[in-house]
Amino acid sequence: MRVIVAGALVLALGAGSVQSKPGLASETDINAGLLAVGIADEIRKNCDSIGGRVIKALFYMNSLKQRARERGYSEAEIDAYVDNKAEKRKMRHKGEAYMAAKGVDPEKPETFCDLGRAEIAAESPIGKFLTKE
Repeated sequence: MRVIVAGALVLALGAGSVQSKPGLASETDINAGLLAVGIADEIRKNCDSIGGRVIKALFYMNSLKQRARERGYSEAEIDAYVDNKAEKRKMRHKGEAYMAAKGVDPEKPETFCDLGRAEIAAESPIGKFLTKE
């Protein structure tokens, strides 16, 4: 199972070298947002009865990119973070761990649906990017 975070990272953070600041990896709110979008994307792709609020997710990811810029990250720094394979792996593992802890079995699509319905009902950050179809 994989969480599609690479695309989210590219769209959210846009375009180099994370050196002068603590680094985007330490920006917990930005990373939590990216993780929520990635998990929501994985749920919608694996559950036919749940859809994604794609436009809402795109606007949110753009807001994360803007937040990174406001904190002084350049396009080059954002690009370097987005392209970092180790960071992508970390994000993917976090998403997989979250879903596994919530009972998702990659071989059982209904478990993605169960998680999606629970996230929607809880109005969680993940649930806000999902909709029942």
